[in-house]
Amino acid sequence: MILRRTLMHTSTLFHKTMTSQVEQAKDAAALRAVREHVYDGCRLGVGSGSTVVYAVKHLAELVTTAGLNVTCVPTSFQARQLIIEHGLHLSDLSQTPELDVVIDGADECDPQLNLIKGGGGCQLQEKIVAACGKKMVVIADYRKKSQELGEQWKKGIPIEVVPMAYVPVMNKLRSYGLEPVLRMAQSKAGPVVTDNSNFVVDAKFTAPHNWELLETKLCRTPGVVETGLFVGFASVAYFGMKDGSVSVLHKPPV
Repeated sequence: MILRRTLMHTSTLFHKTMTSQVEQAKDAAALRAVREHVYDGCRLGVGSGSTVVYAVKHLAELVTTAGLNVTCVPTSFQARQLIIEHGLHLSDLSQTPELDVVIDGADECDPQLNLIKGGGGCQLQEKIVAACGKKMVVIADYRKKSQELGEQWKKGIPIEVVPMAYVPVMNKLRSYGLEPVLRMAQSKAGPVVTDNSNFVVDAKFTAPHNWELLETKLCRTPGVVETGLFVGFASVAYFGMKDGSVSVLHKPPV
């Protein structure tokens, strides 16, 4: 019994240490990105996810201490609430259709800055906002940095799908060599519904693809609204590392 309690205590401490390490890594990446890319008059796209929480915190501190004028356009309901809660200037794409910088997280990133996004179900609005920005800056912790997509992120490519079309879309995905799974909600019965009232299908894969060709094929599939593959969007990525440092990865020259 004593040995069992000791093992449980050790496991709990290890989990807390790992959680703290990951959160510190997210914070470090967010701080570096905000300091290096936000400036007075900046029109900023604010992404979604846990790392962006730290970015908004540091953004609010910078705006207050430096007296900056920054206009923020959110990619999701979560991002909108963060902007409001921190007293930042909220806008939208109808008022601010051109953005200088977009800061967003990623579920995975390879050396070419190809991304998988949409673990939180915001891939459509995230891609729309990213497409309006002159520069997309990715912030993440060390777990999201991979040599190949699929190395760390095992849940597949999030694909936003019109509800009436999810079965034929899933059949098409199988013909592309993917393994589609309709994402189900955790706290309610039924599938996950996005901010745009669509379903999310997670398309699992077992080998690398030509990501640009796959993205094009997916987007041409009737019923697919958007995918969580972001090819050619990101300019630079900041990864908070285990030792507290920040690894910076720039988009390779064409």
